[in-house]
Amino acid sequence: MILDVVIEDGRWETVALEKQAEVAIAATLDCLGLGGEDWEVSILGCDDPRIAELNADFRQKSKATNVLSWPAQELAAEEAGATPREPEMDFMGDAALGDIAISYDTCMAEAAAAGKDPLHHVQHLLVHGTLHLLGYDHIRDSDATVMETLEVRILGKLGIPDPYILEDGP
Repeated sequence: MILDVVIEDGRWETVALEKQAEVAIAATLDCLGLGGEDWEVSILGCDDPRIAELNADFRQKSKATNVLSWPAQELAAEEAGATPREPEMDFMGDAALGDIAISYDTCMAEAAAAGKDPLHHVQHLLVHGTLHLLGYDHIRDSDATVMETLEVRILGKLGIPDPYILEDGP
């Protein structure tokens, strides 16, 4: 795997974003049987104002979000609940999967609000973003089930609890 990590917000250094990305993306690729190739992923570690700008530019939503993904290939399954197509290298041998932007502010706020380990939440969002690069989505209910099931399996292999189970408070 080849990572290109750009840190626009220095707070990402405190959680070693590049290391978190290496672990999360490798686990995702391995789970899907794609771990043997030199797939390329670009990561942007930014803040809420920057991700809000990107969200407005690319999704016409003028608000911050936790993670955004831009797949290099259209891999989405045509039928709801089906598995997306596998990525392919192009005729030049380019193995780009796409780009992921992740906001420190939203990520950490979500982790704090849910009482989750911030590193676990960072890895979850990176797994989530990588699955989007690989054609998975959560717009249709059956697609969401497929994607969330994969996320839980990948995170479990990393020793991270199911992020979709809400724990009872004290």
